[in-house]
Amino acid sequence: MTVRGIGGIFFKAKDPKMLQQWYVENLGLKPDEEGYIYFRWSDLKKPGYTLWGPFPEDTKYFSPSKSSWMINFVVHDIEEFVANMKSKGLEVDDRGVQETEEGKFAWVIDPEGNRIELWEPTDLHG
Repeated sequence: MTVRGIGGIFFKAKDPKMLQQWYVENLGLKPDEEGYIYFRWSDLKKPGYTLWGPFPEDTKYFSPSKSSWMINFVVHDIEEFVANMKSKGLEVDDRGVQETEEGKFAWVIDPEGNRIELWEPTDLHG
């Protein structure tokens, strides 16, 4: 018996409706009638994956967020995505877009101070 994948990401929020609306307006998430957002890997041209990984308790990777969690969203055209967020006056990490073997990364802080990682995988456009 083994786990087959991550079925959901759940977290507490001070104002869930406001926070969800922020994600809708700024990250383009589209909730269903019940308020849930589904990500279907079949939307990608190549098979994708969801990474599960605990970090050391003293990691600075989530900074400046004080949260003990961080969500990584897969995006297309990360440069355009970041430019759009900056034009809205959102808190975007000063480092800008970072390139690695795994793809391009950028970060933004949501209204409750949570660090959100954006990722454009190297093979996203396959």
